[in-house]
Amino acid sequence: MNIEDFRNYCINKKAVTEHFPFDNDTLVFKVLGKMFALASLKRWENGEGFINLKCNPDYAQELRVEYESIKPGYHMHKKLWNSVYIQTGELSQNFIKELIDHSYDMVLKGMPKRLRDSL
Repeated sequence: MNIEDFRNYCINKKAVTEHFPFDNDTLVFKVLGKMFALASLKRWENGEGFINLKCNPDYAQELRVEYESIKPGYHMHKKLWNSVYIQTGELSQNFIKELIDHSYDMVLKGMPKRLRDSL
């Protein structure tokens, strides 16, 4: 998966918008105004591409033990976010999409029912 594939997959999900709220480097995807995925464009250009994704705390720990390419979220709440290093080649594109879906779903679950129902 490259950065364009990542962007296209995220932006095509329901109610998703993209932003640069922190700086001109960090691309952030939000669902109904809440972050579910972000990536540093400079890191991708330098061959160190990773994405930060929200994750269930127990599942986050399991993933970190099983995969070298999944680490505690860089500059994020370490219990709830993982950094998924995509350019290592360890993770399949389908698995990365599953992790993005999980992050999106985690954010939606945390929203009030009326917002979830608006989708």
